[in-house]
Amino acid sequence: MSNHPVQMFEYHTWASQTILGRIKELPSSVLSQEVNSSFPTIAHALSHIYAVDKMWYLVLTGTGMPEALQACIPLNESILPSIEDYSNIYAELSDQFREWFRSHPDLEQATLLDNPFAGVRQTRLSEIVLQIVNHGTYHRGNVSTMLRQLGHASTMNDYSLFWYQEPLR
Repeated sequence: MSNHPVQMFEYHTWASQTILGRIKELPSSVLSQEVNSSFPTIAHALSHIYAVDKMWYLVLTGTGMPEALQACIPLNESILPSIEDYSNIYAELSDQFREWFRSHPDLEQATLLDNPFAGVRQTRLSEIVLQIVNHGTYHRGNVSTMLRQLGHASTMNDYSLFWYQEPLR
């Protein structure tokens, strides 16, 4: 039996690398071209996804959410110069998550989450993992829209395509 939250995280990793791969095929200027969207550039969107993933990783590894948010604000504002740099930091963080998953087989374990925007609540670790995936999916959609606004096709990165790609990994 597979661990559904871990499988969803693997989808998140695959989908991020898929869209990063598409951006690698385009002129490097695409990363920093300004658009009228949720983020001023694709690089800003990618930095945001990474910063939030890192923030949740810190929460999962024992950092309080207020402290994790503070630690990751600079990452949200840090724009990397190349798509390869984004691909590398995403891959490195995914490896860190995988290592964490290996040491935490029970993702139904509850943890106290102190969200400075919403308050304190008991949350299962699996819910945090699904939040990471959902947040990434939402913003990969922003990136796809931004690519289209810049005159480029995006790439399919739906969960249903992942089902068919998974055995190839």
